[in-house]
Formats: sequence, structure tokens, C-alpha cells
Amino acid sequence: MNSSPISKSWWQDQSLLTNVVSALFVVAGYLSPMFGKELRAVGYFALSGAITNWLAIHMLFEKVPYLYGSGVILDRFEEFKAAIKKLVMEQFFAPGNVKRVIEEEEASFTDWLKPGKIIESVDYDRLFQRLVDAIMESSYGKMIAMVGGASALEKLREPFVRNIKTTLQELVESDSFKRTLASSVDAERIAVDLQKKIEAIVDDRLRKLTAPMVKTIVQDLIKDHLGWLVVWGGVFGGAIGLVVSLFE
Repeated sequence: MNSSPISKSWWQDQSLLTNVVSALFVVAGYLSPMFGKELRAVGYFALSGAITNWLAIHMLFEKVPYLYGSGVILDRFEEFKAAIKKLVMEQFFAPGNVKRVIEEEEASFTDWLKPGKIIESVDYDRLFQRLVDAIMESSYGKMIAMVGGASALEKLREPFVRNIKTTLQELVESDSFKRTLASSVDAERIAVDLQKKIEAIVDDRLRKLTAPMVKTIVQDLIKDHLGWLVVWGGVFGGAIGLVVSLFE
């Protein structure tokens, strides 16, 4: 079995303790001069309850010859994988859920957007040069050529850059720009694309999941409760045995 020794010994130690205590009740019932019948009944019923629950736990994870239904996790691991995928995709990453999250984030979409960095990254010298080229190619080009040509426009570079930066800053900080930017996010399309990518990742991981791995996962999930199933089987079995002995 692939489970860790700690998880295995934890529930098996509880099972052993319960079985030993139940057996001691049986022995005490034969040795005690008083309440022998009651002690034996408690011991036998407790032992049967503990052993039955222990066998049920064992059959859950391991195949037992001639016992139909044993090793259910090994036999049904494909169904377990399908159930895991359904849980992940339908409960956590359904398109509606993803779309809702994206739409909730649209309101703060520009909070993480850094307008200052965008504005500073613009090549203003190139923009100015394009402006100069456009002017020189226009009908005003010959007139400007008479007073120094393109070099005469160089003194306009600094005010041009300053004014274009101010204009861009006002633009990206305006409410209309933020609304337009947020509305340009197609939440539904992004949600569908994201779900497809997540589903591909889940499928890839599940393909690598083997029957022993599924068994280990399930056993690790419920390892803290396995021993108590045996303990409570012994407790309730003993209680039933006591009640039965009192009415005999």
C-alpha cells in the first residue's frame, strides 16, 4: 500500500486497541464471578462491531478474494477522476463564475494600470519628427524653408512634448477613458478561454493520476477518521451487547 506509515499506523493502532479491549471484556466475562454474562456479551458484540468496521475499511482500499465490492477505490478510480474533474470545473471554474470575477475586477481595471509609465514610454522625439515631416511636406513647407527649414521648428520641440504629455495625462485619467478601457474587456470570451485552458491543465494532471495514487489521496483525506470508525463500531457494538444481555 502506498500510504505513509504514519497514516497507516494511526488507524490500525486504534483498531488494535479497540479489538484488544473488546477481547479483554470477553476474557473478563469468563473469569469474573459477577456479571460474567454481561461482560461476555459486551465483549463479543464490541469485537464483532470493531472487526466488521475494520474489514469494511480494509475492503474500501484493498481487494479481498471472493468478497464482491472490495477494492472499490481501485476498481472505480476512473470514476473518481471524472468526479474530481467535474467538481473542479463545475464548482470552481465554471464560465459563469470566472466571468463574474472578471466583471467585478473591471471596475478596478485601471487601478493596476500605470498611466505614468505608459506616457513616459512614448517616443516623443519620433512624434515631433513626424510632425515636422508632415509640415515640410505640406504647402507650408516652402515658406518655412525660406526661414531656415526644419531646423527653424526645432525650438517647438520642448513645448510640443510638454503639451502632448499633458494631453495624454488628462486623457488616461479621464472617466470616459477608464469606462472605455473597462468596457473593452470581453469578460465572457476571457472566461471561456480561461476555462478551456484550466480544463486542459486538469485533464493533463488527471491523465497522470493512477489507481494507487487515487487510493492514497482518498486514504490521506480520511485517515484521521478511519480509526474512529473501528472505535465507535466497538463502542456501539458493546452497548448493544449490554442491552441484549440485560433482557435475556
